Formats: sequence, structure tokens, C-alpha cells
Amino acid sequence: MNAPAQIQWSKARFGPDTQHWLPRGPESALDDIPGDDGVPLLGTTLAQLRDPVGFTDRMVARHGKVYRAKSFGGRGVSLVGAEANELVLFDRDKLFSSEQGWGPVLNLLFPRGLMLMDFEKHRADRKTLSVAFKPEPMRHYAAALNDGIRARVAQWSGTTFPFYPAIKQLTLDLAATSFLGIPWGPEAERINKAFVDMVQASIGVVRVPLPFTAMGRGVAGRKFLVDYFTPMVPERRAGTGEDIFTQICQARDEAGNYLSVEAIVDHMNFLMMAAHDTITSSISSLVWLLARHPEWQDRLRAEMLAVAPAGEGVGHNSLGQLELTEWAFKEALRMIPPVPVIPRRALRDFEFGGYRIPAGTNVGVNPSHTHRMAEYWPEPETFDPMRFSPEAAKGRHKYAWVPFGGGAHMCLGLHFAYMQAKIFFHHVLTTHRIRVADGYAPDWQMWPIPRPKDGLTVTFEPL
Repeated sequence: MNAPAQIQWSKARFGPDTQHWLPRGPESALDDIPGDDGVPLLGTTLAQLRDPVGFTDRMVARHGKVYRAKSFGGRGVSLVGAEANELVLFDRDKLFSSEQGWGPVLNLLFPRGLMLMDFEKHRADRKTLSVAFKPEPMRHYAAALNDGIRARVAQWSGTTFPFYPAIKQLTLDLAATSFLGIPWGPEAERINKAFVDMVQASIGVVRVPLPFTAMGRGVAGRKFLVDYFTPMVPERRAGTGEDIFTQICQARDEAGNYLSVEAIVDHMNFLMMAAHDTITSSISSLVWLLARHPEWQDRLRAEMLAVAPAGEGVGHNSLGQLELTEWAFKEALRMIPPVPVIPRRALRDFEFGGYRIPAGTNVGVNPSHTHRMAEYWPEPETFDPMRFSPEAAKGRHKYAWVPFGGGAHMCLGLHFAYMQAKIFFHHVLTTHRIRVADGYAPDWQMWPIPRPKDGLTVTFEPL
């Protein structure tokens, strides 16, 4: 396909904001890179969706740390390991586009979110949005999180229940208070469904929004949320709220101007998705790992009780004292990272691992695989939060652990994620013991964001 036709196809598929994207190069340009083109039409798409961890393990074992695969409509290259993560995520030479990497997956669903911006535009919007994560607003969010989590944990006390849908609903409710500053009303079920549909659409095999397809449902979900958020912007600009939405509505850029209504709505859609689904996955991972390792529940509980009494939660100023808790959370993020694969697009030719990779190539790095590489993580399948102690971490490549990405695109809300996780586990572990049935082991769906397929059945046993 020639370049003009490819650009026109991109414009029709993703909208006018994508017409500057590089065309995909000829498939033969990657012939020198070892890999697997899979079956006709679908390539390796189904194999990757079925077992992404096993697929990557097999490809690395067979081809090494640089390999190609054909999936989601074209050939791409995966780069594996800490050095690859540093090259692509730190991106010292501005070789890679996050916009064009995530765009084919997210552009119809979360257009113009921070992950779909590059370089100066990304820097400017990120700086404007960062006002919502300054210390004063964070203290307000901590208070709201403590209140919401305390009440919900009390409802779960003494019950056996599927944890994943319960924490998913809680994180959505917490996002309503911390992000939107409103008590969640009758729209909750529809909004939750909209986010679920949008995330599931991101891995739909059909990539156009046809009726009755995952992408069709996802695009409809986006329209609902745009219609929901848009009328609120003028009200919040004139308001006095301390929630993230109000902070962003009132933020001004370097020229002293407000973000446009459309930009605010796009950023809120993206931030709500990122905060809601990734923290749901990450907290579920640590609940499961702590249930398997009750001795770590005891260790974390002792640390937590030294910081604040049982059931009272922990304030923003005391979060830094929960050191072991942070290491345990980091270890859960290592073992089950909430974003298993991070895509980019090469803007210029580059070399890595002895191969020359041309401009226009879809390039991916794989935190899920790197986080289990024995050269960085001895006995990688063992849950060991002490890996993140200063002594154990000394000398480890800083890009061996990248659950929040890295470089300019490091997750803007990572401190919010740490805060929410620490507050949640303080409320749970100081008042309960997490138990699972003997021999129980949930099967995890790893894409697009990891989740236990059966919901993760746990018991919160009061102490």
C-alpha cells in the first residue's frame, strides 16, 4: 500500500488528528528480524490474546530479545529486557511516538489522553494537569479515600465474596468522590459499563465500530461519557471543589489559558479509565498474593499498627512510613503488572540488539516478561517484597521494573495509586485476615488489563 493511501485510511479510521501519522512500511522491511507471522489474516493475534505471557516466553526462547510478530493487522517488533525498556520509554533521542503506538488501540476510545500525546504537546498538557496531584489536593483525596474504604470494608467483613467485581465497584465509587467530587447516583451502573466496554474494545479483533462488536460498544460508551462530562465543565470552573475534575477545569496552561472543554473531557475520560482499571487490577493482585502468603499479612499489619490504630486508616502525611507495604505493592506490580505490554511507533530508523528497525515500525516493550527475567529477579516466581529494599535494589537496572512506564510518559497518577493502595490495605489488614480456600488458584486474563477470570473468591475474616 502506498503512503498516500495509508494516510487516507488512517484518517478515515481514526479521525483527522491522525493524518500526520507515518505510513506503515512494507512488510518485507522486517524480514531480517526473526519471528512468527502466524496464520493468514489473523497472524498471531489469537495466540497472543489467548496466552500473552506464554506467547512472549516462547518467542524469546526461540528468537531472543528482539523478535517480530504479525498481529492486529500488521507486523511489529518486540524488544525485551531492561535495556530495551530504557531505550523506548526514556527515549533520550525522541525516536518513538506514544501517540502512534497506543493510537490503533485507544484512539477511538480515549483520544487525546496523555498517553496519546507526544513531546511538546504532551509536556504542556501534563504540566497543566499535574496541578491536580499537588500535596494539598492529595491530602483532600486521602480523606475521601479513607471514608469510602472504611465504609465498604465494613460491608465485606465476615463474608466470602468475589473480590474483583467488589473492588472494581469500590474504585469507581472512590473515583466519583476523589475525581468528580460527587456522590455516586443512579448513573453508576451505566458509567461502569461504559468504562468496561471501552477497555474491552481496546483488544477487539474488529477495529472499526460496527454494530454488535466490542468496538461498537466501546465507542458508544465513550459518547455517553463525553455527554456526561461536558456540561459539568463550566460549573466546575466557577466552583470551589477540591476534586480532580474541578482542579483540572480551573488549571491554566503556561500562557494563562484554560484547557478547552473538549481537552478536559478527553483527559478526564483517560484519567478515570487509568485510575479505575489499573488500581482495580493492582489491588486484586496484592490481595491474591497476600492470601497465598499470610505471613506477609502479619508483617504488614505490624507496620500499619505502628502508624495508625486499627480501622482508623492512615493520613496523607503518614503514608511514607508504610515502607514494607509499599514494597509489597511493588512486588505485586512486578509479578502482575497492570499494563503488560507498552506499544510505541518508531519515528526514525534505529538499531537495537544488532538489528536495524525502520521508521514506521510498531515497537513494543514487555514489562510482564522483563519483570520475570532471572537476570534481574532471582527466583522470579517467588513473592518477595524484600526485593525492593534499598540493599536488594542496589545495582539493579532502573528499567527492570516499569509498571508505571518511564521517562516523560511515567504515569502521572502513580502517587495517587500508592496512596489508594496503602489506605486500602491499612483498613483491611488492621481489622481482617484475608483467606482463600485450600488449593484455590484463580486463572488470570492478562489482556488488556489483568483480572482474575472467576472474580477471585476471598474471605475477609475479622480479627
